[in-house]
Amino acid sequence: MTLFVSVCMCVCVMKLFGLSAAAQVKTSRETKGQTLSIHLSWAVGVMSATYLTKGISGAHLNPAVSLCFCILGKLRWGQLLPYCVSQIFGAYVGAALVYALYYDAIMEFSGGVLTVYGPSETSSIFATYPTEYLPLGGGFLDQVVGTGTLLLCILSLTEKRNAPAPPDLIAPIVAGVVLGIIMSMSANCGAALNPARDLGPRLLTLTAGWGTEVFTSFNYWFWVPIVAPIIGALTGTSLYLIFIEWQLPDEPQESHPEIFSISASIKQSVALWEKGEEPKSTHF
Repeated sequence: MTLFVSVCMCVCVMKLFGLSAAAQVKTSRETKGQTLSIHLSWAVGVMSATYLTKGISGAHLNPAVSLCFCILGKLRWGQLLPYCVSQIFGAYVGAALVYALYYDAIMEFSGGVLTVYGPSETSSIFATYPTEYLPLGGGFLDQVVGTGTLLLCILSLTEKRNAPAPPDLIAPIVAGVVLGIIMSMSANCGAALNPARDLGPRLLTLTAGWGTEVFTSFNYWFWVPIVAPIIGALTGTSLYLIFIEWQLPDEPQESHPEIFSISASIKQSVALWEKGEEPKSTHF
């Protein structure tokens, strides 16, 4: 039970940062922050949530990533469904907290009418929606590419046969990857990258007054940020396995052993000089 509460908590914390920033920027009409504020807040949310629960649950924030970790043998299959449910519930709770926190601002901005369309819409604070020019296929491709890029970049961070990141720096590196993706790939449809990130808050808007329009709008768009990130994650994982992991040597490579040999020789020479002895010549 503690494990799944941890998963729920870390997703909730991530949502608090990202959705609160979106609410602040939108309801203030960009007088208290801009788009960059939202991007940075999501990255800080990812980093904070990872540090918060990495030691308990591995900081699983994304059902698509959890699925790929099961395929790679890094997570037990029996944990996948409870993890996914916890992630969606955590996203719902985080969205509910943001709704309560910014309730008055949302009502003032929207005139008390909660809608998905128009200049006073507020549903995009919580869930992702496509821009008007974007066809369904284009949005699907957008999410596949974005989530595939995420998996392609983060899977290498702990690979000892390549160039692994220091364990204490994995959280900010992942946050940096997320920041780069949402800064460069969010114009089309918000860069959900995460089925729970979108579905949990969308369910909140359904129950909080926006109605069924949150699921029927934009030609039933809601399924795209659920299905496309999963396909993108599987695609990114496949590309990583085929072109990176399976091409690496069987054993971790030593980093320039000749450097360590030179260093040892220098230390030996210094020690001999200190003793008043003549150091032997070293040939490289």
